[in-house]
Amino acid sequence: MKIGFLVNDIETEQPGYTTTRLAMTAINRGHEAWIMTPGDFAYDPDEKIRARARHAPKDKYKAGSAYLAGLRSAKARTRRITVDDLDVLMLRNDPAQDVACGWRQVSGIDFGRIALRNGVIVLNDPNGLAKAANKMYFQLFPEEVRPRTLITRDRDEIKTFIKEEGGRAVIKPLQGSGGSGVFLVDHPSARNVNQMIEALTRDGYIIVQEYLEAAEEGDTRLFMLNGQPLRHKGHYAAFRRIRQGDDVRSNVHAGGVIAEAKITDAHLRIAEIVRPKLVADGMFLVGLDIVGDKLMEINVFSPGGLGSAQTFEKVNFSHAVIDSLERKVGYMSFYRRRFSNIQMATL
Repeated sequence: MKIGFLVNDIETEQPGYTTTRLAMTAINRGHEAWIMTPGDFAYDPDEKIRARARHAPKDKYKAGSAYLAGLRSAKARTRRITVDDLDVLMLRNDPAQDVACGWRQVSGIDFGRIALRNGVIVLNDPNGLAKAANKMYFQLFPEEVRPRTLITRDRDEIKTFIKEEGGRAVIKPLQGSGGSGVFLVDHPSARNVNQMIEALTRDGYIIVQEYLEAAEEGDTRLFMLNGQPLRHKGHYAAFRRIRQGDDVRSNVHAGGVIAEAKITDAHLRIAEIVRPKLVADGMFLVGLDIVGDKLMEINVFSPGGLGSAQTFEKVNFSHAVIDSLERKVGYMSFYRRRFSNIQMATL
């Protein structure tokens, strides 16, 4: 099986990243794992999609650090591969990291769409990812699982919403990820709300949400695979993120710490409610961020944390993902590529 992984930058990948784990697992199981970045694609005159890509030199790796060292070394295989000849192309770049360079945000989607013509399985589905270009996508899921929300650039509307919420709400940018630009407005800090709004509107629209008291205990990241909660060897791929000090954010990048998660009926109910749309949009691997009985965010671009789930569950969830890719490639072979990419994404 030939797999291509699109990442933002090979030099900034880390041993614990989910993409690193998936690529290393694929190689250890005898597959090819080619790594490319948004600027590596080309549409050639023969109407083929090609890309400058790198492949680690060895056939087996015990640690992500060794795999990345090999990938970055002079011994790495570098080749201009034909993307159309891949079995799977995984779009694992995070557009939020390329806000200042718009073409990098969409190149994977654009070239991925063309690769679909020759039967390459592109995950998550590029047309589905295009719908999820910012947090507005979250509002397309049932109100049952979402916090009360306002999206606007109007200062008066924002302040009215906060007042209706008793003076306490969370505000954050429509674009972005990793907890960047997230603020809690409460009674003591309400006098600073004008400055918060001014800072956030420089980059576009603002999301204002009701504050969920359960957030004091952090949130739970639950992975979805093929539209279902990812479960491998009887264990759910999930972990908790707990905020530190007075920081409203529980994101690990923002200083949050991880802990073991206990998946409840409330978590599984949310997963079932969002499942139909994830399937309809061709979302193969997704991270749900859950607080209490509400969904705080749906991560469809490069959801991370499989290693964190493994830390507590003692199960290598990367194998479940590669298992699924192997099945999909087999289906495409048996049925002569008769399924659409959206169908294949969650089959």
